[in-house]
Amino acid sequence: MSAQQIEDQGIELWQVKAECRGPQSEVFFPPPQFERKVDRLQRERRAKRICDQCAVMDQCLAYSLSIREPHGIWGGLNEHERKSLLEFAALN
Repeated sequence: MSAQQIEDQGIELWQVKAECRGPQSEVFFPPPQFERKVDRLQRERRAKRICDQCAVMDQCLAYSLSIREPHGIWGGLNEHERKSLLEFAALN
């Protein structure tokens, strides 16, 4: 896929390099049905381990903060962690 094709599809270039692409992407977002707390924590730990190995983790986090993404694991943080980070930044 060329850079122009990526741009035409609305995909940021860093997204193409993200470790979360592919079959493991399901661990980055909650399932459509109820999820027990223990299952959520386990799923989030798996997602964060993938993030830890990702070369574009910082770009991912910056993107999620800039659009105020309300769901899932982005840049190694869940929605509550990102909200706290934004609140802290607003205070300083």
